[in-house]
Amino acid sequence: MSQKLSLPKMGCGTWAWGNRLLWGYDESMDNQLQAVFNLCVSNGVTLFDTGDSYGTGRLNGRSEILLGRFSQEYQGLGKENICIATKLAAYPWRLTSSSMVSACKASAQRLGKNVDLVQMHWSTANYAPWQEGRLLDGLADLYEQGLVKGVGLSNYGPKRLKRVQQKFAERGVPITTLQVQYSLLSTYPVTQLGIKEVCDEFGIRLIAYSPLALGILTGKYSEKGPLPKGIRGLLFRQLLPGIRPLLACLQEIAQSNNKTMSQIAINWCICKESIPIPGAKTVEQAKDNIGALGWQLNESEIAELDRAAAGTDKKMVQNIFQTK
Repeated sequence: MSQKLSLPKMGCGTWAWGNRLLWGYDESMDNQLQAVFNLCVSNGVTLFDTGDSYGTGRLNGRSEILLGRFSQEYQGLGKENICIATKLAAYPWRLTSSSMVSACKASAQRLGKNVDLVQMHWSTANYAPWQEGRLLDGLADLYEQGLVKGVGLSNYGPKRLKRVQQKFAERGVPITTLQVQYSLLSTYPVTQLGIKEVCDEFGIRLIAYSPLALGILTGKYSEKGPLPKGIRGLLFRQLLPGIRPLLACLQEIAQSNNKTMSQIAINWCICKESIPIPGAKTVEQAKDNIGALGWQLNESEIAELDRAAAGTDKKMVQNIFQTK
């Protein structure tokens, strides 16, 4: 039987590494990423989230390969607490429970160790509900066979989560975590869907991915300044005019606490009893993220941020796979 997972207050989302790999991988950055990994683990950030779809073509699975290498080479404090979580994609050609077992074994081979936390990357309920049952059976098989320590979901809403929880409970398989897009610009899963109450009911830890809303909550971008290239830049151009009050609130609270805006946004997620997984590609970014730990916003600051978030004219676009 699988052993209980120990999850930290904050993790590291390697989707940032995955996206970089998709748009031009440079092996010269491996040492830098190893330094990021080492810094995170030595400071208690031991949950690393990735996916088997991060990296395509000749770079297939590269994010998992790197994480496996980094965890093996790290010999410092906290090594025994490293938890590597991967998400298995619901590809259209994955139709059986055995396909998910095989996918997880392939991830384990790339990691050089068994996956600690295996997750369904997204639900197929919005477009192919008939596909999902067997894939979920595969996750349960992995747990029963002792190939993973825990099972999680991603982009599930409360109604769908309750169905899966009942399905797994019949087999004695607990759901450890649920990932949703959650930040001051994406409160929808919690405030409108009510996912946190369902997670609390079943003892499921909520993981907040994109807690900095793709970086727009860091304060690095403004309507007048340069914006990221591509779709991200177009999105920021639409969002920035409508979130001025929220950014101003973040900046004011950051200054009063001698923190960065990023640290305030991440700490807000922690105060909401979620595990934020911001991405980090550089040591500087990792240090900034780590600065969100070891302290806590007070109740009035949280309430002020809540009001600012609720009053924004624009919200972050929701993941198309998010279910209700």
